[in-house]
Amino acid sequence: MNTTLENMAVMILCGGKGTRLRDVTELLPKPMVPIGEQPIVWHIMKSYAAFGVRKFILCLGYKQEAFSDYFMNYHLRRSDATITLGSSPRIRIHHEIDEAGWEVTLAGTGLESMTGDRVFRAAKYLPEDQEDFFLTYGDGVADVDLEKLYQHHCQSGKLLTISAVHPEPRFGEMLLDGDDVRGFEEKPPMAEGYINGGFMVMNKKFISRYLADDPAHFLERAPMERCAADGEMQAYRHEGYWQCMDNQREYHLLNDLWNNGNAPWTKYWKS
Repeated sequence: MNTTLENMAVMILCGGKGTRLRDVTELLPKPMVPIGEQPIVWHIMKSYAAFGVRKFILCLGYKQEAFSDYFMNYHLRRSDATITLGSSPRIRIHHEIDEAGWEVTLAGTGLESMTGDRVFRAAKYLPEDQEDFFLTYGDGVADVDLEKLYQHHCQSGKLLTISAVHPEPRFGEMLLDGDDVRGFEEKPPMAEGYINGGFMVMNKKFISRYLADDPAHFLERAPMERCAADGEMQAYRHEGYWQCMDNQREYHLLNDLWNNGNAPWTKYWKS
């Protein structure tokens, strides 16, 4: 376990409505949509816990009661229990759980707030003795080496480090010779370009310098654009696995990988 990372927190953006996954998210907020028996946010949290990070701050909005119900009843979902009824009810849990020691802060950050405002509002729950914290989205999994990511961030001295990932190509390509079609190429395993895959490290100074308590404040727009223009943003190139769950096809893809025992985002999980 990395003792440096053990003292850090990860803030997970969980407040959006996930409209492109509407068939499922009408009942559940997107981070609570399951991969196997557990919600995708649990998979994300397990990936951080594998590196010793056990302080989780969930930035909630849409259907935040689903998160409260899940974590308040977490032991009952994961273990046998004996419940003594009456005026002094008691609950005895019969099995230890792997997630013992997780500290989960459920931070209500507004129903309609955008990502920048959610970070600003939840910042009060960050550990006072740590200047840096992890930040990610609640709808994507990856096999990012979080220790190397944090080392890269520290070495750069920047306020924000973003994991640059290759999205899965959505289409195959035509092979052209002038205007003549010479053939077709199936989708390559990954696109050549990079996108922001989340799995970020942020210094608290980013919040005071670029964010404000404004519900319309998108983290990914003016704050990040200004940060980049100021030379305070660094990319960590992740060439491994990354996949978001943005639609029904990706929902079934991730569940198929999990159910078949081929989930690459569990690379660092402890058995």
